[in-house]
Amino acid sequence: MNWWPPFAGAGVRARVIRQDPLAFESRLALRWWNRNYVGTHFGGSLYAMTDPFYMLILVEELGAGFVVWDKSARIRYLRPGRGTVSARFEIARERIEQIRSEAAERGRLEVELGVEVLDEAGQVVAEVEKRLSVRRRDPAG
Repeated sequence: MNWWPPFAGAGVRARVIRQDPLAFESRLALRWWNRNYVGTHFGGSLYAMTDPFYMLILVEELGAGFVVWDKSARIRYLRPGRGTVSARFEIARERIEQIRSEAAERGRLEVELGVEVLDEAGQVVAEVEKRLSVRRRDPAG
């Protein structure tokens, strides 16, 4: 995943921090190639470091019987990002099971999940909200 072009180009580093349920951490060090005009983290890179993880978690945890797509996202910048920033992506097992049962019952579900991007002092640099579509996979196709 670290060699995926959007991550490699921005300098994002990602790692699995837990297997069951699946959880990730992403980090972004401030470098000359990912700074904005005023010398802080480029907003697009801050968003990129948060983009795929909730979808990946749900795809893996829900399994082949479900289709998961990112539907929308919103990022709110709270303070300039300097140094190394990080974000952790975790969904509690209970929440995963709730999503599974609601999507199975209704056929389709929209899920909102949020994450904070933190600086090295633990201060929130940005808040990201992701909206994902979860639906049962059509058995015929």
